[in-house]
Amino acid sequence: MRLWPPNPVTISILLGSTVTAQDWEILRESMVKNQIQRRGVKSEAVLQAMRETPRHLFVPENVRKSAYEDRPLPIGYGQTISQPYIVGSMTDLLHIKATDKLLEIGTGSGYQAAILSKLAGRVYSIEVVEPLAREAGERLRTMGYQNVSVRAGDGYLGWPEEAPFDKIIVTAAPPEMPEALLRQLKNGGRLVAPIGREWQELVVVEKDMNGKTREHTEYPVMFVPMVPRRD
Repeated sequence: MRLWPPNPVTISILLGSTVTAQDWEILRESMVKNQIQRRGVKSEAVLQAMRETPRHLFVPENVRKSAYEDRPLPIGYGQTISQPYIVGSMTDLLHIKATDKLLEIGTGSGYQAAILSKLAGRVYSIEVVEPLAREAGERLRTMGYQNVSVRAGDGYLGWPEEAPFDKIIVTAAPPEMPEALLRQLKNGGRLVAPIGREWQELVVVEKDMNGKTREHTEYPVMFVPMVPRRD
């Protein structure tokens, strides 16, 4: 079945006023096949989680028809939902197990948390923008993601009450690796984060069973800056 580019009928529908569930499914499968799998994400669990997660329901209605395009989209309050490939790649780099307790810094609209929830045992997600945290939490509850907890807070501080975490993912860029997050990473755990100011790189940190960390860089990225909460 030829999924991308969509056939003219699908394009016509998408440019019009009516979009069916099948249209979204075709676009979602196209996104996974052409934007994510083709660029090297091989984990079938990650690919399947992205096939099952309706990205168009995690973006504002005025950009919904662009939900499966190869780019980030605005979600309000100066924040964005990441490019689909970046979501898939970062998720893949975490090496998530079904029993993992996972911390996400930067809930945004809840899309990344929804994907993580299909792979991990429990997901804790922190969002510095309080209205986004409230909306994402309600969205995830309404859609049935029962193993995700969302709260408004300062990502630099992590979630110490629930630490340690098997895996940590950061979806906004701090200028350097937050020490609190490294402390909250379990021995044997893995952390993925964009690091830098004007020039950012995606960094993977591995903590061995003795608590020693080592890190390596994957590729250049561009994320919104990670900001502390100001009450």
